Amino acid sequence: MAKKLLILISFLCSVTSFAQEVKVEGYFMQDSAKLGERVGYVLKADYPASKQLIFPDSTFDFGSFVLLEKKTYISHTESDITQDSVVYYLSNFELDQSSYLTLPVYELNRYDSVTHFPLEAELKLKLTLDSIPEQLVFKENNVYQSIEKKWNWMLFGAIALAVLVLLGALYWLFADQIKKFWNERGEKRRWSKFQKQWQQASAQLEQNPTMEAADELIGLWKGYLESLTSLPIREWTSSEIGEKLGDMQVFDSLRAIEIIIYAGKKAEIQSASNYLLQVAKEKHLEKISKIKHARASV
Repeated sequence: MAKKLLILISFLCSVTSFAQEVKVEGYFMQDSAKLGERVGYVLKADYPASKQLIFPDSTFDFGSFVLLEKKTYISHTESDITQDSVVYYLSNFELDQSSYLTLPVYELNRYDSVTHFPLEAELKLKLTLDSIPEQLVFKENNVYQSIEKKWNWMLFGAIALAVLVLLGALYWLFADQIKKFWNERGEKRRWSKFQKQWQQASAQLEQNPTMEAADELIGLWKGYLESLTSLPIREWTSSEIGEKLGDMQVFDSLRAIEIIIYAGKKAEIQSASNYLLQVAKEKHLEKISKIKHARASV
């Protein structure tokens, strides 16, 4: 009987000494956390330097917790006792008042392994709201809140393309009419400008019949007639202009003004000026009539 008791005591002592060879500790770095908040869980192990321990990695099932990051520290050995520590950064998304976690440490032997568990660590849920009222009360707010509007680029592009196609079709259908309309308008504007310049130049010549004033008046008339008829009128002499236009009174009117230039004599300027202006107006009206006739035939 005594011998059996001695064997039992020695067995228990051996088991106790074996169990004390590896010491594992696990705890949260804070006692409570909000839903989804990042929390650190520390896992430590003290063991003989001759042993080999393995800590859980990302493939381990952390239960209600989600692993965000694992941070491993360098082993520290003193007096043949090695200390390893790992910090697991976790998030909890369970609505339970308290969540518990215990992570194992695996001791590798020659043919098998031994699992060591620390005590369960508790993490309490920190609620943002003290309590939820049974009936929700909405806060009144009549202040206008502007909402940023995003461009619908596909719709904008489609509208722009449709506008371009429409403009292209309109131009293809009415290009000639539009061109002739602008030509007619341009001719009327040029006539108005020429008439104003001609009145000023003829008045200046009547007041001061100099060679410069006479040359400016004749040059103004020839330039305008050339733009209307597309004939080289500025290169022709006065007699050639009368012949080409079939109006010798034009020759007489030009000659009356040229007398001032070449002979330095005074002449009847007003009648000559009025006739040349009348001829310019007739040629202007002829061109307007041609433009209108071309528009009507489109």
